[in-house]
Amino acid sequence: MTPGGNTSGGLAVYPGVMTPLGTVAGVRDFVDAGLAQVRATLDDHVAQAASELPAAGTDYRNLWSSLGDQYLGGKNLRPSLTLAAYAGLGGEDPEAIVPVAAAMEMLHTAMLIHDDILDGDEVRRGRPNVAGTRRRELRDSRLTGEQVEKHVLSAGLLGGDLAIASSYDLISRANLPAHHRIACLDLITRAIRTTIAGELLDMYADMTSPEEANSLLVAELKTATYSCIVPLLAGAQLAGADPTMVSHLEKLGASLGLSFQLADDDLGVFGDPEVTGKSVLSDLRAGKRTELLRLGFQRADAAGRQVLADAVGNPELDDAGAARVREVLVECGARDRALRVARQHARGARRIAYERIAAPLSGYLIDLIDDLEGRTS
Repeated sequence: MTPGGNTSGGLAVYPGVMTPLGTVAGVRDFVDAGLAQVRATLDDHVAQAASELPAAGTDYRNLWSSLGDQYLGGKNLRPSLTLAAYAGLGGEDPEAIVPVAAAMEMLHTAMLIHDDILDGDEVRRGRPNVAGTRRRELRDSRLTGEQVEKHVLSAGLLGGDLAIASSYDLISRANLPAHHRIACLDLITRAIRTTIAGELLDMYADMTSPEEANSLLVAELKTATYSCIVPLLAGAQLAGADPTMVSHLEKLGASLGLSFQLADDDLGVFGDPEVTGKSVLSDLRAGKRTELLRLGFQRADAAGRQVLADAVGNPELDDAGAARVREVLVECGARDRALRVARQHARGARRIAYERIAAPLSGYLIDLIDDLEGRTS
């Protein structure tokens, strides 16, 4: 068994954990203990991978090190959903599920690294990301500005590629039956392809007017699939869930993911950077076609639309300009409407959990939905 975890008689057996898995508390304990194992698995993976090519030198090891720093301080949503779906549907073996949950977090890390490149962000969770770390390393170098930018871009691209490869590697090396391993690898592939489709729609959306953007489709493709649907299905797959349960989890994951992304979009404009660890300028500067901004362009009067048009997509937008955008979004009712849509999707996910998901997973998911709905980061 994985060090620190085994199973016995329907109990989640970790140091200090002896709660029956057939209860919400048991699932929660399994998830909490599993997350510690996920972190240890990721740390071990990064350390081993960084040492496998000694001839590659210090820069290669440093890239792995900065990659390892990226999964610090997150919400652990993806591995939590994987662990919960597994335990909540009768799975009991941490050794089987922990590497898969770790792969979900590593895939998330890859998506964040590449998304930050597309958005021009170099801070994540209040710390320099992979690209920002490389820029800091070159602070006193003799390179030209153009050379520094190439280094920064290369670090982000290659670091994200390493994380994607690692998500496959973690599953392919897991102690799983072949059919489970292949199914989980297929889910990773689905997540990557769907997210890329969403990213393309997102990045190419500046070719259409903001009020015509299909922002909810972007959120479903770019976020909901890899963040909620795929982690839930991976846990269900290893627990032996039947096709009907898998279908219910897919629908729940889609609703939960949309609610999560709509709340995230709100925090990207109205959040507290000290709490979220992310600027409230980057989404506006990048001209993100979020549902919040789509509704703003749709609902604001001519003067308000002009404020939005001047600010959204302006790389020089400052705090004062962002404050004017927030005023418009509040006054025209766009923010209230976007948050109402987020709550509607959360209610939809909660309804599926109540009516279609077996206990104890249903109780765990309902609690999670409630927690995410009230989040500030």
